[in-house]
Amino acid sequence: MAEISTKPYMLRAIYEWCTDCGYTPYLAVKVDSATTVPMEYVKKGEIVLNISYGATSGLKMDNDSIRFNARFGGVSREIYVPVNNVMAIYANENGQGMAFEPVLGQSSSSPVPAPTAEPPAPTLSSVPSPSSSPAPVPAPSRSDDNGPDDGGDGPKKGGRPTLTRIK
Repeated sequence: MAEISTKPYMLRAIYEWCTDCGYTPYLAVKVDSATTVPMEYVKKGEIVLNISYGATSGLKMDNDSIRFNARFGGVSREIYVPVNNVMAIYANENGQGMAFEPVLGQSSSSPVPAPTAEPPAPTLSSVPSPSSSPAPVPAPSRSDDNGPDDGGDGPKKGGRPTLTRIK
C-alpha cells in the first residue's frame, strides 16, 4: 500500500489555524500546465492566492487538489491547484505558516513506486544560495518615528502580498 502524503493534511490544518485566529490564509503556488489560475497574475512561474472565506467561493481542499472560485479584477474565475504545486501556506498578517517543496508533474493520487534505496536526507548545505557567502543582516535599530525598522517605506496598502523565501 502506497504511503499517503501528509502535505494535504498540513495544508488543511494551517488553513484552519489561520481562520480560527482571524488571519488571512494565503497559498504560494508553482504554476505549470496542471494548474488553472489567471495567467495574467503569474509572476516568475508563481502565484500567491488569498484563500480566505471572504475571497473564495466553494473552497474544496482534498488530498489531490485545492479548488475554488475567486474574483480577479471583478471577474469570477475557477481556480484549480494540485496539492503537489503548493509551495507554502501562511497567514498574511504575520507570515507564519509552512513551506513545501513543490513536486511538479506528479499526481498525488498515482501510486508512487517504491524507492530502491533510501534517499539521503536534505541538509542545509544542499540549499542553493545566490552567492558564496550570505549577506550580512543589519541589527535592528529603534527610531522615534514608530515606522518599520528595515529602513524601507513600510508595507504598501492595497498591493499584492509576496512571500519571501529565506535560504
